[in-house]
This record gives sequence, C-alpha cells and structure tokens, in this order.
Amino acid sequence: MKLVWIAAGLLILILVVLLLLSFKFNDIETPEYQLVKKYDEVEIRRYPKMIVAKTALSDNSFSNSGNQGFRTIAGYIFGGNEANQKIAMTAPVVMNMGDSASMYFVMPKQYSKDQLPKPSSSDVRIVEEAEKTLAVITYGGYSSDKKIKTHCKELERVLKQNNLTTKGSFMYMGYNAPWDAINRRNEVAIEVVLE
Repeated sequence: MKLVWIAAGLLILILVVLLLLSFKFNDIETPEYQLVKKYDEVEIRRYPKMIVAKTALSDNSFSNSGNQGFRTIAGYIFGGNEANQKIAMTAPVVMNMGDSASMYFVMPKQYSKDQLPKPSSSDVRIVEEAEKTLAVITYGGYSSDKKIKTHCKELERVLKQNNLTTKGSFMYMGYNAPWDAINRRNEVAIEVVLE
C-alpha cells in the first residue's frame, strides 16, 4: 500500500512540473501577422518575410518525419553551428506537407540572415521565406496525421465555398513543446492568392 502512495505522489509531482513548464513556455516569440479576413473558423493572415532554419524531410507524414525534422533543426538552435551559439526557440514549428516536405523554425526577429551562424549540419539551411498570405484553421490537443488531414479537408471546404484560390501545399504549424499538456495550439494553413 505504501508503494501505491509513493507512486501516486510521484505522478502528481510530475503532472505539476509539466503544468508549470506549460506556462513557462507560453512566452515564446511568434511571428507577427495581419488578420485580413475571417470565414467561419478560418483566418486569412498576411505574414511578413521571415528568416528560417529549414531542413528537408523524407516524407510528408507528421508521424514519420516530424520528430526527425524537429531534432535536426533543434540541434542548430541549441548550439549545432559554427559559433556554438544558442538561439532562442520560437513558435510555430512549420512543416510543409507537400511532395517536397520540409520543416522550419522561424528565427527570432532580432536576427538578419547574415547575423545567424552557419549550421554545423549540411541538413540545415538558413533561408528567407517570402511574404505570404495564409488561410489558417486552429485546433487544440495533440496532433496526428489523421487530425491534420481532417483539418486540411475542413480548410479546403471553407476556401472552396468562398471561391478562394490556393497556392502550394498545406502546412502544419505547431506551437507547443511536447510536454505541454494543456492549452495546446495547432494550425493547418495554405497560401491563398487574394485579388
């Protein structure tokens, strides 16, 4: 019986620590955007150009490639670069779900492309993402390929219903650390062409 109480106490302690970590990491920098329009739960957002650390993925499955892509880029910002420099984590982590799947972290806005250290890994490139207008739908909880696909279909339905033209492939955007148990924010997006 004593072992059960110890196990229960440890479980409660772990949950409290995870909860505290969830609140600590809510201050992470996110890109600023302009809200252009709303269609039901879909937001049309205009994003400025951004500097990103990007890596190619073996396929466009979140379950198969998400962790590997994340680790590759995290290695860069945690000091895997020519200056052994740590770079602040930002959100969201963006996964391009197209045939040429890729993942990127937006670099903190204080850096220009030339100010960032060269990646140690040849799998990481520092590139500038052009200004774009995205249609975005937000959902909570932990993500999966099934949830991403469901929300992509819903986003596609709303865009067709409103005669909006899309460009490129769908993107998944994740805002939370894996240990964040509450207030999780996920988004799927696709570029739209506004006239």
